[in-house]
Amino acid sequence: MGLFDFVKSVGKKVGIGNDEPQAGDLKKELDSHNLGTDKVDVVVEGDKAILKGSVTNQEILEKAIIAVGNSLGVSKVDTGALTVDNTTTGSVAKDPVFYTVKSGDNLWKIAEAVYGKGKGVKNTAIFEANKPMLTSPDKIYPGQVLRIPSID
Repeated sequence: MGLFDFVKSVGKKVGIGNDEPQAGDLKKELDSHNLGTDKVDVVVEGDKAILKGSVTNQEILEKAIIAVGNSLGVSKVDTGALTVDNTTTGSVAKDPVFYTVKSGDNLWKIAEAVYGKGKGVKNTAIFEANKPMLTSPDKIYPGQVLRIPSID
C-alpha cells in the first residue's frame, strides 16, 4: 500500500527502557487496541515499522498505521506487505488520509482545515475515526498523526 511518515521524537512510549522501538512492543501496542489485527505482524528496521499480513477492511488498515506510527521512535510505517481482504467489504483499498497535528490545533480547527470553513462540527467524525487510540477529544498533541475519514 505505501510508506507513511511520522514524527520520530513524539508519541506513546512502548516497551521498557528502549529508545528504539522493538517489534514485539509495537505488536503488543497494536493488539492492545483490539482492532482486528491478529493476522498482522510487525517487523522493525531502524526507526521504520513494517506491517505484514492482512486486515479485513480499510478502517482497520488505517487504524493499524496510526497505532504503530504514533509510537515514540517510529518515523515511518511501511504497509507494502499488508493487504486488505476485500471479500468482506466489497470495495477496493484506497489511500488513507492523515493529518499531522500542529501546535495550537484542536479537533474543531482540524475539521475546518480538512473539510472546509464552517465544517468544524465534523470534529466528532475525526474523533470517532481515531478511537480507541484517542480516548478524549482534548488529548491530542503536536506531531501526532490522525486518521481523517471521508464525509459524504
